[in-house]
Amino acid sequence: MLNPNLDSILEGKARYSLVIATAKRAREISDEALEKGKIITEKPVTLALDEFIKGERVIQQEK
Repeated sequence: MLNPNLDSILEGKARYSLVIATAKRAREISDEALEKGKIITEKPVTLALDEFIKGERVIQQEK
């Protein structure tokens, strides 16, 4: 994943939403790994962004 196409992920949402959602998910991944004593070989941000690209997670905008 060098330069993913963000248009398919954003679907009319602001890029800021993707940044915030990715950061929150990366924190969750990091915290889960710490709790389980698991060693992560990839950066949590990369793992989180991959989840959004694959459609495993969706961006929800708060109102």
